[in-house]
Amino acid sequence: MLKFNIRGENVEVTESIRDYVVKRISKLQKFFKDSVEATAHVNLKVYPNRTYKVEVTIPLPYLTLRAEETSNDMYGSIDLVTDKLERQIRKYKTKVNRKSREKGLKNLEFIPSDNDGTDGQDDELKIVRTKQVSLKPMDPEEAVLQMDMLGHNFFIFQDAETNGTSIVYRRNDGRYGLIEAE
Repeated sequence: MLKFNIRGENVEVTESIRDYVVKRISKLQKFFKDSVEATAHVNLKVYPNRTYKVEVTIPLPYLTLRAEETSNDMYGSIDLVTDKLERQIRKYKTKVNRKSREKGLKNLEFIPSDNDGTDGQDDELKIVRTKQVSLKPMDPEEAVLQMDMLGHNFFIFQDAETNGTSIVYRRNDGRYGLIEAE
């Protein structure tokens, strides 16, 4: 059963918007068993150029579903984000159900189905290349420079200060992020 936490940034969450979000995202419940309890965190944003961004995060015990979409129409963004979440669920469900058939697992959180409409989309999950790298000690700023020189979107390195493994990456907004492994 899905619960909803709906927030608005620069927009008032009216009853009609709330009802539409609940109606659209509740359709995803058909993919889960009744025993699943989750809260859908929905964030609605309006930017000065009158574009609408909808972000939905649904943390589950075995995975986290997350999608965001921006368009010129709030309701259109809600529809697009729901479609993205449904594709994620179908992809994950296909993978889990295939593994359960192979290994004979029971008690899955997804409702199994023989035809889920994926039509061979499983090929997207194939690893087509393996690469080994040696981690060089450096600071995050140097790692960003290395990443830019290589033209990559991320770079793995050993943090010279902590000796831990870290990753720098380029964010969608053009700035940089840092992931530190524990």
